[in-house]
Amino acid sequence: MSTDNFEHEFFGIGIQNGKTPENLGVLWRTAQNLGASFIFTIGNRYAKQSSDTHHAVKAMPYFHYETFDDFYANLPKGAMLVGVEMKDGSVDLESFNHPRRCVYLLGAEDHGLSNRACEKSHHLVQFKSTKSLNVAVAGSIVMYDRNLPKPRMR
Repeated sequence: MSTDNFEHEFFGIGIQNGKTPENLGVLWRTAQNLGASFIFTIGNRYAKQSSDTHHAVKAMPYFHYETFDDFYANLPKGAMLVGVEMKDGSVDLESFNHPRRCVYLLGAEDHGLSNRACEKSHHLVQFKSTKSLNVAVAGSIVMYDRNLPKPRMR
């Protein structure tokens, strides 16, 4: 899917089957600080979190999808799905060229992304870590990398 015809860039970030509401609140707060356009959950749904001290859920659109297929059917036009998963074939985040318009999807620490999510992702990325990280930490690293001042956007 080419995004060449789209002038404006944006990104959203969310979690598939997140385990704890605190992780979601921390990810939302970071997403607001690092310029996300929207946040979302797939599967487990959570209300406002005490760890979301900046009230990101009130400051940017929040979407919830019951299933991955429901989420995938509603990807924004022209957006690429970037799965964050420690898996053979995943590109190292340090060398990844972030799409101008994309949606980052993270999985829970214990199960990661579903096989379907991995198969449907336009890109899979991982970063140098011997073990999986907390989902909010992993998402924060991805968003921070996206914002680094280097000519890496497609």
